[in-house]
Amino acid sequence: MNRIIAIWIALFSLLITGRAPAGEGLEAGAAKIDITPPTGHAMWGYGARHDAPSVGVLDPLHARALVLSAGGRRIALVSLDLGRAPTRQSTAAIRARVKEAGIEHIFLVASHTHHGPVLELDDWPDAKKPYVRQLERQLGDVILAAAKAMKPARLGIASKQVPLNRNRHSKLADKPVDRELLVLRVEDAAGKPIAHAVNFAAHATMHPAGVRKFSADWPGAMAGLVEEETKVPCLFLQGAAGDLSPNPGEHRGPEKFGRAVGGEVLALLKDMKCLPLQKNTLEVREDDFTFGSRLDLGNRAIRAVYESAFFPSLVAFYEREYRTGVRPHLTTALLDGRIGLVGVSGEFFCGHSLSLKRRARLEHVLFLGYCNDYQQYFPTIEAAAEGGYGADASVSPVEVGAGERIIDRALIHLYKMRGKMPNIPPAK
Repeated sequence: MNRIIAIWIALFSLLITGRAPAGEGLEAGAAKIDITPPTGHAMWGYGARHDAPSVGVLDPLHARALVLSAGGRRIALVSLDLGRAPTRQSTAAIRARVKEAGIEHIFLVASHTHHGPVLELDDWPDAKKPYVRQLERQLGDVILAAAKAMKPARLGIASKQVPLNRNRHSKLADKPVDRELLVLRVEDAAGKPIAHAVNFAAHATMHPAGVRKFSADWPGAMAGLVEEETKVPCLFLQGAAGDLSPNPGEHRGPEKFGRAVGGEVLALLKDMKCLPLQKNTLEVREDDFTFGSRLDLGNRAIRAVYESAFFPSLVAFYEREYRTGVRPHLTTALLDGRIGLVGVSGEFFCGHSLSLKRRARLEHVLFLGYCNDYQQYFPTIEAAAEGGYGADASVSPVEVGAGERIIDRALIHLYKMRGKMPNIPPAK
C-alpha cells in the first residue's frame, strides 16, 4: 500500500513539476554564461594599476553553475572568472533570487584572476547601471538555468598529486604545498556528462600586471580544454591558494600551463566511474565570524599610504567593510556522508587545507577559497610568525589565528553531520 502511494506521489510530482520529488536520488544540472564587463571598467588585482581602466579583452570571463540535489536539499556550485567572489551585498541578492528554485545554499567561488573587474564599487561604469548589479542578475540567471536543467544523475570523483604549484611565501625548508588535483564528474543515467568540477590551488596571476585586458588566466585555458573534449561546462574551484603559485616548468604562460592542468584533468576522467549516491544525503551549515583587525584604515596616516597604492574609493570600501571587525563567511557541506565541501571567503594559506583534509578523515574534501565574499589573506599562525607578503597586516588584516578557528569550525561540522560528535554548539 505504501509503495502504491509513493508511486502516485511521484507521478503527481512529475505531472506538475516535470521532475521526481526530492529525495529520490542525486539530481544535477549545469549552465554557463559570459560575464565579461564592458571595456573601460576598472581592473582588480594589482595596486600598480591604481584605477586604470581596462582597454580590451584577451579572453572572455565566464560563470559556470552546477546545481546538485540530494536528500531533499539543493546546493549551487558556481565558478567565477573573477578576482574575488561578489560582496556580501551582492551575495545576499543572489541568494534571494535563487531561493525560488529551492536553492538555500550557494558556493560562489572566484578563480582569483588578476585580470577581472573591480567588484567593490557599485558605480562602474555608470552609477545608474553598474556592472555589479548586472553581474548579480547574470549569476542568478545561470544558477536558475542549471536548476531548470536538472535530471537524475550519478557522480564520480578522483584525485592525484601533481607538481604544478609551489609555495611562494615561505623560506623554510619544509614549506607546505597542497598538490592535490581533485576532479568531480556528474553524468546522467545514460552516462552522458552533465558537468565537471576541478579543485586545485594556484594563483591565477600568469599574465603580467601591465596587460590591462580582461582574462580568465590559466583556469580559463584549463576549463576551455576540458570543455572542448567533453562538451559540457567545466567549473574551476580555486583552493587554498593564498601562498601558492603555478609551478609551470616547461609549460610557460597561462595558455600552456592551463592546458597542462587540463591534460591532467582529462587523464583522471578517462578512468573515472560514476555511481549513484550511497546514502543520498546532503547536509549544509553556514557560519559568520567577526574577528579583530590588525589594520586601522580609519587612521589617516595608514589610509594615506593605502590610497597611494589603491584608489581612494576602493580603500573607502574596505574601511567600511572592516569598521566593526573582519567578518568572514564559512559554508560547510557533506554530500553522501563522504564528500566534504568547505567554502571560505578569503585567501587561505595551504596549511589550512592540508590540516582540514588530514583531520576530516573523509574520502574527499574540496577546499574552496575565495568563496562567498572576500576578506583578503588568512595565513596560518606559523606563516604569520614568519612574516612576508600575504602574512603581514598590510594585506592580511584579520587577527592571527582566525584561519585556524574557521577550519576547526568546519571540522566540527563535518564530524557532526556524520553523527560522530555530540550535538553541542561550537564555541563563539
